[in-house]
Amino acid sequence: MPSHVCGPWQSRTVTTNPSSSARKAQEALGIRLRDLRMDAGLTGRELAAATGWHFTRISKLEHGVQTPTDQDIRTWCAACRAEDQAADLIAQSRAVTSMYMEWRRRTRAGMKQLMLSGVPLYERTKRFRIYELNVVPGLFQTADYARAMLAVWIEFLDAHDDLDAAVAAKMARQSVIYDGTKTFAVLLEEASLRTWSGNADTMLAQLDRLLSVMTLPNISLGILPAMIERQAVGSAGFWIFDETVVALEIPTASIEVTQPQEIGLYARMFEQMSRAAVYGRDARAIIIRVQSEIDGRN
Repeated sequence: MPSHVCGPWQSRTVTTNPSSSARKAQEALGIRLRDLRMDAGLTGRELAAATGWHFTRISKLEHGVQTPTDQDIRTWCAACRAEDQAADLIAQSRAVTSMYMEWRRRTRAGMKQLMLSGVPLYERTKRFRIYELNVVPGLFQTADYARAMLAVWIEFLDAHDDLDAAVAAKMARQSVIYDGTKTFAVLLEEASLRTWSGNADTMLAQLDRLLSVMTLPNISLGILPAMIERQAVGSAGFWIFDETVVALEIPTASIEVTQPQEIGLYARMFEQMSRAAVYGRDARAIIIRVQSEIDGRN
């Protein structure tokens, strides 16, 4: 579950009230619209005259009281001679009401449906870029590791207990990694190898699974060693699907980032962290060392 909320360079306080967060996002959109108007040297009344709207509508949009339609944004940008901003603003507007999807609402019918909900996105994505801080990505999890993790979240969210079906659905999703038309660039913090989900035997088997999947030709698995000098540090795990969406998860919600500019920031963050990671033999050595440490305690 939450493994996939913040901007990539800094930790920001994230409210767990989705309606409050959507409100803040709508206000941020209004500020961007206001800035475009001001950059164009227009007053609110002048913009209203240019668009054919009542001037009070300009105020409502700028203060986040009213959500603009896609056409409203195109009209606004045209009047402000900023047509190049329209696509990004439209993406931001669409994200206002959809970026938070409450886990409790989505898990009422059980975790199986939540596992299945991501399948269409997985199937149409060709390039996956995955960064995790303290868990193994779901696509690489063993059934026992997934079972231990899902059991925790079913209890935490007081969700319908369909653990067996949820694990089966999660395992079925993994078929995408054997599709040679897809590529997977994966970055794991060393902490993700050391954070247990289940018991020692579960972790040993999970690390064996990582050693196996990293041999697949379409998978690049990098490990970010602890205590190294690096240019960037992620504040949350995130998944980039092609160039269309970034998915992040927190304990109470899933967040989808669709603004092209923000997706670009996550891609830049991923690239910077990639340069600090180790691959191939060096990555395998870290995984095997952690296995030895676990085995020594077992």
